[in-house]
Amino acid sequence: MKELLQKIEKRMDDFTVKKKLYILYIFCVLLPLIITDSVVFLIIRNSEMEKQKHDMTNIANAVSYNISSVVNNAGEMAKTIYTSRYIDDFLSRKYDTSAQYIMEYQEFFKDTLLENLLGMNQIVFTMYTNNDTIVKGGKVGNIEDLKETQAYQKLNQSGETKGFFFVYDKNRSGTAEEHKVVFLQKLDFFSGDQEKMLQLEFDYGNMMRTLQKMNFDNEVLICEENQIVLSNTKHGSTGSDFEELDDKIKKGYHQTVNLYGTELEVYVRRTGENAIANIAHNLPSILLLILINAILPFFFVHILNHSFTKRITELNEVFKSVDSEQLVPMRHEGGKDEIGSMIRSYNRMAARTNELIQTVYKNKLVEQEMLVSRKNAELLALHSQINPHFLFNALESIRMHSILKNENETADMVEKLAVMQRQYVEWGEDSVTIEQEVEFVKAYLALQKYRFGERLSYQIEIDEECRKRKVPKLTLVTFVENACVHGIESKASPGWIFVRVYEQNELICMEIEDTGNGMEEGKRQELLENMRNADIEMLKKKGRVGIVNACLRLKMVSENKVKIDLDGEEGVGTLITIWMPLEYM
Repeated sequence: MKELLQKIEKRMDDFTVKKKLYILYIFCVLLPLIITDSVVFLIIRNSEMEKQKHDMTNIANAVSYNISSVVNNAGEMAKTIYTSRYIDDFLSRKYDTSAQYIMEYQEFFKDTLLENLLGMNQIVFTMYTNNDTIVKGGKVGNIEDLKETQAYQKLNQSGETKGFFFVYDKNRSGTAEEHKVVFLQKLDFFSGDQEKMLQLEFDYGNMMRTLQKMNFDNEVLICEENQIVLSNTKHGSTGSDFEELDDKIKKGYHQTVNLYGTELEVYVRRTGENAIANIAHNLPSILLLILINAILPFFFVHILNHSFTKRITELNEVFKSVDSEQLVPMRHEGGKDEIGSMIRSYNRMAARTNELIQTVYKNKLVEQEMLVSRKNAELLALHSQINPHFLFNALESIRMHSILKNENETADMVEKLAVMQRQYVEWGEDSVTIEQEVEFVKAYLALQKYRFGERLSYQIEIDEECRKRKVPKLTLVTFVENACVHGIESKASPGWIFVRVYEQNELICMEIEDTGNGMEEGKRQELLENMRNADIEMLKKKGRVGIVNACLRLKMVSENKVKIDLDGEEGVGTLITIWMPLEYM
C-alpha cells in the first residue's frame, strides 16, 4: 500500500497545478456526487419497485376476489338447484302431452325466484335432461345439445360433477362462435335413470367491462393454460379464439386462482411510468441539486485554478530568463499567500543577480573573445590542410588527361581547375550557400569525368528551398571527392555518384551516394566513428583527413548538433547522410 501511494505521489508530481486542481475536483466532488446520487437513485428505484409490487399484489388480490366472488356465488346458486327436490321432480316427471308439460313449465317458473335471482347477476341458466316427454325450449333443453359443447366435454374429461370453464364455442342460435364463461353442474343428487345437467352462462362482455371499470393503471390479464381469457385491455377480438400469452407479458406480478378445478393465472404488468413520472415531477429540484453540488464547486475550482496557475505560469516564464544576460523581474507582486511571497522573493533575487551579472560581464566578454580567437585558429589550420589536398588531385587529373588525349581538351580542364582554385583560395568567409557549393561540386565532377570517361556518371538533385541555405565551404565536395577516389577509381566497371539535398522535419538532409566498391563492415564502422567523433587531434594522423576535416567543421558550426550516418555494402556502394538543423544553416 505504501509503495502504491509513493507511485501515485510521483505521478502527481508530473502534473501541472491546473490538472491537480481538476483531479481534486473530480475525485473529491464529482465522483462522490455521482456515487451518492447513484445510491440514492437505486434506493428510490427499489422503493418504487417495492411500491409497485405492493400495488400489483393488491390489484391481483382484488381481481382474484372479484372473479372468485362472482363464480362462488354462482356455485352456491347451482348447489341450491342441485339439492332441490322440487326441481328434480320437475325434470324427472313423465308428461302425457306437450300441453301438460308447457302448463307445468309455466307454473314452475311462476313459483320460483330462481330466474330473477340469476338474472340480477347477469347469468343465464339452462337445465338439460334426456327426459323425452319434455319439450325443448326456454330454460330447459335436451342433454344431447349440451354434449356438443366444449364445456360439457371438458367436464366429462375431468371426471368431476361440476366445473367452471372459459370456452370459444357456438352461440345459442348456433350461427357463430363466441367467447363464453360457463359453470356446469350435474344434477345427480337424487337417484334416477335420467341424466340431468345445469348450465350457468356468465355474460362475458359484462365480466370484461367489470374488470375495466376497476380502473387499474396496470394491465391485468387473466389466463388459462397460456391463453388470455379476460383482461382490462383489448386482447384479440370476440370473433376469434383466445389470444396466446406472450412470454414478455409474463414479466410482472402474478398469482394463481383455482375455481372449481380451473386454474387461472392473474398477471399484473408493471406500468414502467412511475419512476419516469417521479423524475419528471422532481426535475427542477434535481437540476437545482446538480447546480449546487457539481457546477458551483467547479466554478470555485476554476477561480482557484486561475489564481494558482496564472501566477505560477508567469513565474515559470520569468524563470526561463536564466539563460539570458539578465533575469526578468515579475511585474505583479500582489497576493498575501505563499505564491505572492515567492514572487517577491524572486524579484529580490533577480535584482541582486542582475547586479552581479553587470559586475562580471566584462570579464566574461574577454573570455568569449579568447574562445573565438581559438576557434578561428582551428578553422585556419583546417583550411590550410584542405587546400593542398584538392590541388593535388586536380593537377593529377590534368596530368592523366594530357597523357591520354595529347592535350586536346586541356583548356577546358584548366577552366574547371580555375573554378576550384578560386573556391579554396577565397577564405574571407567560411560559409557559402548550397547553391555555390553545388557549382563547385559540378566543376569537380566535370573535371573527374575527363579522367574516368564513361566509367563515371553523376546526378545532382537540390530542392529549391535549400539553395540559399549555408554550409561550411568545401563540405559537399569533400564527400564527393571521397566517393570518386575510394569508390569509382577502384572499380573497373562504370559507376554513379548521386548528390541530394532536401529539407525534412526542420532539418537539411545532405546525401552523397556512390555505386563503387564500398567497404568492409569493420572499416565502415571505424570510419563512421571517426566522422562522428572528429576533432583536431585526428587531423594529425594519417588517413582520410579530408572527411574528418569536413565533419569537424560541421560539428563546430552546429554546436555539435549535426548527425552523420554511413551506410554501405562491400561491392555495392556507399551512402553518407548528414542532417543539419535549419537554425545553423
